[in-house]
Amino acid sequence: MRLSARVDYALRALCVLAAADPATGDSLTSERIAEREQVPVRFLEGILRDLRRAGLVASRRGPSGGHTLATDARLVSLADVIRGVDGPLALVRNLRPEELEYGPDSQGLQDVWVGLRAAEREILEGTTVADVVHRRLPRVVRRHLGDDEGA
Repeated sequence: MRLSARVDYALRALCVLAAADPATGDSLTSERIAEREQVPVRFLEGILRDLRRAGLVASRRGPSGGHTLATDARLVSLADVIRGVDGPLALVRNLRPEELEYGPDSQGLQDVWVGLRAAEREILEGTTVADVVHRRLPRVVRRHLGDDEGA
């Protein structure tokens, strides 16, 4: 699985927004988010627009403007973010694995791609932005880290 810089920066931006104090209702500027995560602000601004279109980020203009999460971080899966900036998960040559055609000797690859997508979904749809921010990763992630006991 290859994650683009857009996905990495989008996930990092949402973590920053999720870690902000929701009680204050303050929004964060693109510049502040970029500074916090050491990412290029111009690139981040385009990503934040995509996240707004995907319904994950709310933005306000003006002197007190900036960005906030559009919904509770506990309801935003990593898969939601990836789809919001890069499109569908697990494409092979820009096709869904079920749409591929293989010869008799390589037919098993299709099953591998379908299984890979299922494993990817299990982790990405089962992990929320809040899980990441609070370092309370789901059991499936901890298992792959060799830490099935703790968080």
